[in-house]
Amino acid sequence: MFGCFLYRRHAVRYFTWSRFCSSSSVNTQHVTHGRGGTRSVRIGCASGFWGDTATSVPQLIHGGRLDFLVFDYLSEITMSLLTAAKAKMPNLGYAPDFVQAALKPFIHDIHSKGVRVVSNAGGVNPLACAAAIQDVIKKAGLDLKVAVVTGDDLMPHRNRLAEVKLAADGSSCPLPRTLHSMNAYLGALPIRRCLDLGADIVVTGRCVDSALALGPLMHTFGWDSSHLDLLAAGSLAGHLIECGAQSTGGIFTDWHRIPDWDNIGFPVVECSPDGSFLLSKPPKTGGLVSFGTASEQLVYEIGDPRRYMLPDVVCDFSQVHIQEVSGVEGGAVRVSGAKGSAPSADYKVCATYMDGFRATAVCPLAGPRASEKGRRTAESIIKRTRRIFKHLGMDDFTSVNIQVLGAEDTYGANACNIDNREVVLWMAVQHKDKKALEVFSREIAPAGTGMAPGLCGIVGGRPRVSPVLKPLFFFHPKCEVKVDIHLDGQLVESILETGPNAGKLEDPPTCVEDTPDEELPAGPHCYRLEELAYARSGDKGDSANIGVIARNALLFPYLKKHLTSSVVEEYLAHVFPPGLSGAVTRYTLPGINALNFVLKNSLGGGGVASLRSDPQGKAFAQMLLDLKLSGLPDLKSLLR
Repeated sequence: MFGCFLYRRHAVRYFTWSRFCSSSSVNTQHVTHGRGGTRSVRIGCASGFWGDTATSVPQLIHGGRLDFLVFDYLSEITMSLLTAAKAKMPNLGYAPDFVQAALKPFIHDIHSKGVRVVSNAGGVNPLACAAAIQDVIKKAGLDLKVAVVTGDDLMPHRNRLAEVKLAADGSSCPLPRTLHSMNAYLGALPIRRCLDLGADIVVTGRCVDSALALGPLMHTFGWDSSHLDLLAAGSLAGHLIECGAQSTGGIFTDWHRIPDWDNIGFPVVECSPDGSFLLSKPPKTGGLVSFGTASEQLVYEIGDPRRYMLPDVVCDFSQVHIQEVSGVEGGAVRVSGAKGSAPSADYKVCATYMDGFRATAVCPLAGPRASEKGRRTAESIIKRTRRIFKHLGMDDFTSVNIQVLGAEDTYGANACNIDNREVVLWMAVQHKDKKALEVFSREIAPAGTGMAPGLCGIVGGRPRVSPVLKPLFFFHPKCEVKVDIHLDGQLVESILETGPNAGKLEDPPTCVEDTPDEELPAGPHCYRLEELAYARSGDKGDSANIGVIARNALLFPYLKKHLTSSVVEEYLAHVFPPGLSGAVTRYTLPGINALNFVLKNSLGGGGVASLRSDPQGKAFAQMLLDLKLSGLPDLKSLLR
């Protein structure tokens, strides 16, 4: 099925990976030959999520010396929101910010500088997004080619999917009856093909974030499916810039050392044909590019660093090296060492399904014993509502989450138990019946006159009842997913992203924690983890990860010895379901002297399905940095 063939139907060309890779007809019109005689390509990322600042666009266009400008808008939560928007209005379902705030004001600059744009802003309606872009181009009196990638939406095929293979453990299960959306994570090949066909602007639906950069690199350098190490390097470049300012000083552990947040620079990678690249940011912008900022982004939202699975390649980031480059304003690092192996023959798919309804009340509360007042208020509201449910013949809540923010409830048993005079009461509930939550919503305000003094109000007014969309991740064969390419409103090609190297993955290497150095000295000293390391956490569905990077290579052996998976699991025990064993797995990245901890089932369902105040585990790393490691020798000379 991977043989070289050409299928014609309604003037549409149909390609497989193997035909594409052997084709000599690649359009090299736009291939970049870099500056200063060195053949390279410069890619800047202006958005890390839907809602990111639009100030990134002019700084990158005018100061980034770019060949390509990419925008990453999509997450599992965003896809759910866009799906809901399209259900209400068929011409919606994409990120309107991309058209109105990112492209429209700067379309003449993009055209005059010859910058080509790639974005997944299409969401669940990329054709509508492209139509809006073409309207902007027409009104500006310009001639720019717009290409669209579709095919990630698997909802039209739902009736053929009786059972699916779960990504978590490979077991089979039926699709939920209340299926809301279903999108495959496409790779970089369709983006490359759009650029080969001369597109100036490429719009996709769901694809892996790193493909936004890898596609332009494949186009520029002619990389194909046989160049596995190069595909891994390009994917790493995309991974480092996909979250925008997170690699240039945003959410950095040493946040107090990062200048000018208001004008923070966005990332630029200058990539060479050998896969090495330089990460920097435009001059005269805030933020910082350093070993620490880049390393934190490297470990962000990854699992096993030896098997970072993408549609194009399985990456090994464990031996990646990040080296600071001197003399560059705002800092820069050179990155190398990624390795690649053949990808799976399956796509990862994220489906969402309806699972009842939720409502969240947020109420500030002040005065003496505020924590105690807040907790009793929340418990009383829930108790009263349950009494009403019983009277009306309604079922109980499916789930209830009460947190008193300011009383360190998010720290669990590690809280200092200080009774602050200002707290915020967080009450989130879930129920199968929307009407039941409307009852709950009405019972919040009466607390202002019939319960604790000092309740200041309800943030945002009466809580809104919204559907719960739970994620379901599974695998689906690439050979069954036809990816379509549209150019200037016309379907011109169809592609299969499965190729000659794709197939059954080798069994993952056994994860065994490194044996500590028996000769490692001990001592009477105790250090907070933040003194020894940087850390960053992220989410993947209902699991989270915490990457921990030694501030000094000589500290890494001490981290490996003292910061074990069992230590992390015990410290963060409050985030896991009761009775869950083996909740934390530890991996090592010797190249950057880092540890990566994967915390399964730690987010209360994750995303919009979670009732917690931190549904994506953004604060997990911050909490872990407070952990005290004892039995250490005097390490002051190694701290920086």
